[in-house]
Amino acid sequence: MNEQQGSQSAGSLTKTLLAPGDAIREWWSSLPRIAKWLVGVVGFGLLGLLPLFTPGFLNTTGISFGGTMAQFAMVAIIAIGLNVVVGQAGLLDLGYVGFYAVGAYTVALLTSPDSPWNKVGPNGFFSQDWAWLSCLPLAMAVTALAGLILGTPTLRLRGDYLAIVTLGFGEIIRLLADNLSDVTNGSRGLNQIAYPRVGESEKLPNGVFSSGNSAGEANYGTWWFWLGLILMVGILLLVGNLERSRVGRAWVAVREDEDAAEVMGVNAFRFKLWAFVIGAAIGGLSGALYAGQVQYVAPPTFNIINSMLFLCAVVLGGQGNKLGVIFGAFVVVYLPNRLLGVEFLGINLGDLKYLFFGLALVVLMIFRPQGLFPVRQQLLTYGRSARQLLRGSSDKEPVL
Repeated sequence: MNEQQGSQSAGSLTKTLLAPGDAIREWWSSLPRIAKWLVGVVGFGLLGLLPLFTPGFLNTTGISFGGTMAQFAMVAIIAIGLNVVVGQAGLLDLGYVGFYAVGAYTVALLTSPDSPWNKVGPNGFFSQDWAWLSCLPLAMAVTALAGLILGTPTLRLRGDYLAIVTLGFGEIIRLLADNLSDVTNGSRGLNQIAYPRVGESEKLPNGVFSSGNSAGEANYGTWWFWLGLILMVGILLLVGNLERSRVGRAWVAVREDEDAAEVMGVNAFRFKLWAFVIGAAIGGLSGALYAGQVQYVAPPTFNIINSMLFLCAVVLGGQGNKLGVIFGAFVVVYLPNRLLGVEFLGINLGDLKYLFFGLALVVLMIFRPQGLFPVRQQLLTYGRSARQLLRGSSDKEPVL
């Protein structure tokens, strides 16, 4: 009896704590498509205005709020790409930071004056003003090719074996960047990477995206956030269309039961490779965004800890839910920056971010293993609709 009462109280506590996430998900799922578009346009519009009209309780005192939001946009794009691999196709990728590094180094090698492969200026084929934008599709293509090369021999593995292989890939990329000194400049990194030359004036000779635009709310971090927000919306539209297509249904089938999907005629390896390549290309896009914003890349940035933080954003937000993982990315980026400089008992809380994320994951796995905003199972929904339709037709009187 006591065990039963304890389980009931735990269940009621879980429902009390987690009802808002379910309520938001159900409310969003019940909206017609046109209403979702309207809510999305208004929501992203308000999100874009946050750096200009920042509420006091959200403002980050230790760092520019625009810079924080720019970092959030990059991590959100990474989380969307990783969600395709982990949330949609069910592939455990622990080395996703490797694709992030490939995208960043592609832009850096082609545009940095420290690189022997620099192609900017009179001796190259990239103009100074358009170099970064020209390298953006190249970074995505190179990263997608890296995903294809890695995925072709390894995606026949499953579970822990695939996780170890991807973990090794991430470390290999970092070690290559650290040891190929003649190409990547080793641990010193590559500096003065190209960025968009927009809004040049006497006050801002290098444009609004340069680090010289550091005053006011509309600083260079805010402009990078707006650019990242535009790219994020485009990726959401692409991934959303894929989810509603035959490819998305195949991903869900492979994620739920790969053997059953194979029996039903789904080429699991091909669709897993599709997910891996698409996720890699999105990761490369975010890496290119990082390289242009920071204008400097070095191997320590692409360590395994960052890869775990990217995965943490997906798990926190809800695997398979595009908007959920964006919220998870916001938590992963905003919380350390918000606590930066805040001291408690002589301890800087900003230095304890890994402790907070670890505790959050433990609590989440106990009360909410599917994440804060779990994905709505579309296939099960269609099944329920079909059953209701059949019941409705069986209840009708037969026509003689």
